Amino acid sequence: MPLEVKQADERTLAIRWQDEHESLYPCGYLRKLCQCAGCVDEWSGQRRMDPNQITEDIHPIEIQGVGRYGIRINWSDGHNTGIYTFKYLREICPCEKCKQ
Repeated sequence: MPLEVKQADERTLAIRWQDEHESLYPCGYLRKLCQCAGCVDEWSGQRRMDPNQITEDIHPIEIQGVGRYGIRINWSDGHNTGIYTFKYLREICPCEKCKQ
């Protein structure tokens, strides 16, 4: 579970976890990894959304908690249907330590 979820800067979302690890997610990285039905085909698992269409200036307009298990991000490109579970966010942490 996260202790804090905040916008570190215009293009980075930061999450500080209970184990004191801090994950820094580039906004474009998160948007490209959305797993909603609009972005990923539910049956085949294939990406429906072309990641090359995500611009570098993508950023959250609003971040909302979803229960005690995740967040929903209203993106500047109008997309807002994805729920990022805390489990998924921890799995996709882009830092070198987590990649190992």
